[in-house]
Amino acid sequence: MRAEDLNVYSQIGNVGEILDESQKKRGLLIYAFQQIQKEFNYLPEEELKALSRKLDIPLSDVYSTASFYKHFYFKPRGKNVVCVCMGTACHVRGASKILEKLKEKFGIEEGETTKDMSLTLETVGCVGCCGLAPVVTVNEDVSGEMTPAKLDVIIDGLGGK
Repeated sequence: MRAEDLNVYSQIGNVGEILDESQKKRGLLIYAFQQIQKEFNYLPEEELKALSRKLDIPLSDVYSTASFYKHFYFKPRGKNVVCVCMGTACHVRGASKILEKLKEKFGIEEGETTKDMSLTLETVGCVGCCGLAPVVTVNEDVSGEMTPAKLDVIIDGLGGK
């Protein structure tokens, strides 16, 4: 190991002395995205432009960073996010029928949001609850062994048609 490498490694605990101002600003992006999305339920273009100006980071870099992460959204999302697991176990146990019923009830397709912004319908490859297949999540709540009757209760709770 070279002497100059030793100097850098001895400062790792002191990140503020290692990073330049540009790197420090970029380090704020994820936190800023989380706060913006918490307030608006997505990342509005105007907010990202303001963030770009405030941190003096090119807008293309701001978008590049946000789009890297699947949990940041660029389109408005509904108050409730209903997600149907389409993994193998859920698929075999009827997830596609559950998804079709939700589409019909709310008049939207997968990836869309109702006009009144009450609900966004999504699918996911696997929730990780295969023993409970088919699985539907509403916001952070997981409902397993989904049946049409259970789905009706969930829909009624969301103000479904």
